[in-house]
Amino acid sequence: MLKNLKYLICSLLLILGCSSNNEEGIGNKKITINFVHEWDGSPITKEDFNDLKLTNENGDVISIERYRYLISKIKLVDTSGFETALEDYLLIDLGEEQNLSYTVEGLILNRTYSLNFTFGFNDADNVDGAYNDLNSANFNVPEMIGGGYHYMQFDGKYTSESTTTPASFNYHVIRARNTSDPDNITTIDTSFPVSLTDIWIKDSEETINVKVNIAEWFKNPNIWVLDDLNQNLMTNFDAQILMNSNGKSVFSL
Repeated sequence: MLKNLKYLICSLLLILGCSSNNEEGIGNKKITINFVHEWDGSPITKEDFNDLKLTNENGDVISIERYRYLISKIKLVDTSGFETALEDYLLIDLGEEQNLSYTVEGLILNRTYSLNFTFGFNDADNVDGAYNDLNSANFNVPEMIGGGYHYMQFDGKYTSESTTTPASFNYHVIRARNTSDPDNITTIDTSFPVSLTDIWIKDSEETINVKVNIAEWFKNPNIWVLDDLNQNLMTNFDAQILMNSNGKSVFSL
């Protein structure tokens, strides 16, 4: 983090030194990023866990027992492409209220920015056993199914027209692994970039509220049928591809 700030300070000094008209201004800013979870507009907190009350697009009624996910390469990017690195990665855990709010301070120009991050780790960063805190949190993916780390663990119960007794689901997102040809097992990097645009930063203290609509995992663009896809999804290549598509509409401002 200190390395990133030193790089930022040096870069900004170069920019300002080359400009004869510094109208944008620069100053030390405290930026707080809140991850605000919801279900199609209704707030979701840990107090809503273990309660069968959420209806997905398919009409299944679900409860949430665990919801945690990883984002990486978190940064602000201005309209010229200049990047301000904020954090390498964060494990956000709704049930444990971990990293629901994140604050960073540094020298930042008054400009319009995008908040960019990667959902999960890309292949270059998804190194098996490399992150002690994630190891301690049991966020690893077993080596026998590809290793590395989860992108998300979303667990709960559900009922449907045909499943009237609550049944478990484990919506776990990882790097997709194709084992259809045992002699040629391949993986696909199913992390994806998120870019939240048009964030104007000018005050000494700024707050960015990132909406996390959990319901999107079940509906856009693929309507999720929990009777068909509920468990053993980590080894289901096609399911991982569907998750990758659905996750891209989860985050917004």
